[in-house]
Amino acid sequence: MGERPTIGDVAARAGVGVGTVSRVLNDSRSVSEDTRERVLRAMRDLDYRPNRRARALSTGRSQSVAVIAPFATEPSVVERLRGISQALHGSDHDLILLDVATPDQRDRQYRAVAAGDRFDGLLPISLAPTDDEVKQLTRAGLPTVLLDCEHPDLPRTVIDDVRGGMLATRHLLQLGHRRIAFMGETADDRFRFTASARRREGCELALKAHGLTLQEPYVRVGPHGRAVAHRLTDELLALPERPSAIVTSSDTQALGVLEAAASSGVRIPEELSVVGFDDLDVAAYVGLTTVRQPLRASGEIAARLLLERIDRPLGDPVEQVLELEVVPRRTTTAVRV
Repeated sequence: MGERPTIGDVAARAGVGVGTVSRVLNDSRSVSEDTRERVLRAMRDLDYRPNRRARALSTGRSQSVAVIAPFATEPSVVERLRGISQALHGSDHDLILLDVATPDQRDRQYRAVAAGDRFDGLLPISLAPTDDEVKQLTRAGLPTVLLDCEHPDLPRTVIDDVRGGMLATRHLLQLGHRRIAFMGETADDRFRFTASARRREGCELALKAHGLTLQEPYVRVGPHGRAVAHRLTDELLALPERPSAIVTSSDTQALGVLEAAASSGVRIPEELSVVGFDDLDVAAYVGLTTVRQPLRASGEIAARLLLERIDRPLGDPVEQVLELEVVPRRTTTAVRV
């Protein structure tokens, strides 16, 4: 096996100095296009790959991006991570995942990232920073883009969760449903999750526009998970006048609803219509009507925005709001009179 080619080998083959090769590697504008192409061709011919550690030292960058993500094995988070990875592929940056399972871990990760110089950029998923944390990140000079969470002083890629709740509820209203329940997730202020509460707000607004209200007995919230959703559905189905439809704040919850209905002998959608949120891969498999959000695309868009901020740190905190749509499948139908 031959020795690994060096930057000197590239310079000799291209007929330029080592400094010129270094400037090409650092994407300097001081190199002419003809010279740049000769250097790149020499790199291809020699199969030259720059030493990442040496390059990091020469550029003052770590060549890595931190992603703080809650419950990283959750399907929706996995899809976003795939988009982030796709955007970083071909760039000079590695993805470093900082998984968070508790509020204390969340706080520690934010402090550690802001206090160190291990990363060129930060991309938190669904974990909105506090005002103090934003100040720390700003003082550290760390480019940060938020994904699925918001702060007015930082660029962000988000969806309109209120609109999502409205879309799900309008779909059921158009099918003639009036006894509509909402199933959401318990708020945890230390995580600063807001999606479920905003989707409930959208549900209430859609009902109000039709002269209806979200009745308290038709509201169920609990920790995220299918088993909890199963239990909450049992409670709804035990009501004297049970709902004809349920809006859930996630596909995972919707799957728990479907399981509970099957266990109770309640036919879907003839006796109970169900709408999820996210459009995970499993939603199409089980025929779940859901609100589709562009999970993978959101990760890719946010990561590309972060790469831009790393190269050009200054700029207004832009907000990119991605589109939502209802995907009708087999779990919703017109209400039976």
